Amino acid sequence: MNKRLLWLIPLLLVLAVYLIPTPKQDAPDLYDGPDKRLINGLAKFRDIPTRSINARGYDWPYLVLGSGPKTILFLHGMTGGYDFWWQQMNEFSRDYRVISVTYPPVDNLSDLGKGIIAILDKEKIDSTVVVGSSLGGYLTQYLLAMYPKRVEKAVLGNTFPKNDILEEKNKSKIAVATWAPEWVVMNSLRQNFFDQVLPASENNPLAKAQLLENTYGRMSKAQFLARYYCVIDKFQPVDGKQTRVPLLIMESDNDPLVSPDLRAQLKQYYSTAQVHTFHHKGHFPYLNASDEYNSALRKFLTQ
Repeated sequence: MNKRLLWLIPLLLVLAVYLIPTPKQDAPDLYDGPDKRLINGLAKFRDIPTRSINARGYDWPYLVLGSGPKTILFLHGMTGGYDFWWQQMNEFSRDYRVISVTYPPVDNLSDLGKGIIAILDKEKIDSTVVVGSSLGGYLTQYLLAMYPKRVEKAVLGNTFPKNDILEEKNKSKIAVATWAPEWVVMNSLRQNFFDQVLPASENNPLAKAQLLENTYGRMSKAQFLARYYCVIDKFQPVDGKQTRVPLLIMESDNDPLVSPDLRAQLKQYYSTAQVHTFHHKGHFPYLNASDEYNSALRKFLTQ
């Protein structure tokens, strides 16, 4: 071999490692619970055709169910998708029009909010109850601040107020993830699920299957990083002591992803909000404690 070409060998090896594809696995294959009705329910839910709109240069898939006089918009977190809300969508579509969306790789709250509003406009929805969890709860606060006439009631689930803590805590990890291959990023995320998130969520088999599936190709690295940048994006929230929009804070007392300090700050800022605390249910109570979640949500909606 020409010696001048030898330098290509390490470059090609690095490129080959970088381009190793993320292995694909689906939730039904990852589900290890004894009761197959749950995973079969998810599969049936996914058979319902979704809709799509092009906004901010991306396609936004979303699902609409029900035809009630009022609408509920469900907004997922960093590692979610429209189908993470399937148990709530099935429950509340009996009485409400319900919408859930999967975010494309939009990396700022302004474009994320504009995409959500584009969906509401397309569906001719003037105002809606917004139920958000984690990043979705932060996005709910943004919508409340920037589009107050579009928010009838708001649920801030397992989320946080505007802060610098999350950016400082994750700065070095995100710097590495930006340059790391997708499969490395997903392996790291998967390990975090096993170490922290799933034990706090009672090692629930449905939560496990849906969360792990997103690390096996259902969510891209681009989506994951974009959602992180939305988490640390800053905006001026509404006056939490003066807003007339009814608020409900949903929190878990053992949430591994939202610290006690951030949970306390959220309740202190939105001092007029009602609070429902889940005990030992982790970061995804709408998945692993759906009956309690739905009951608390229905009570808030009917007040």
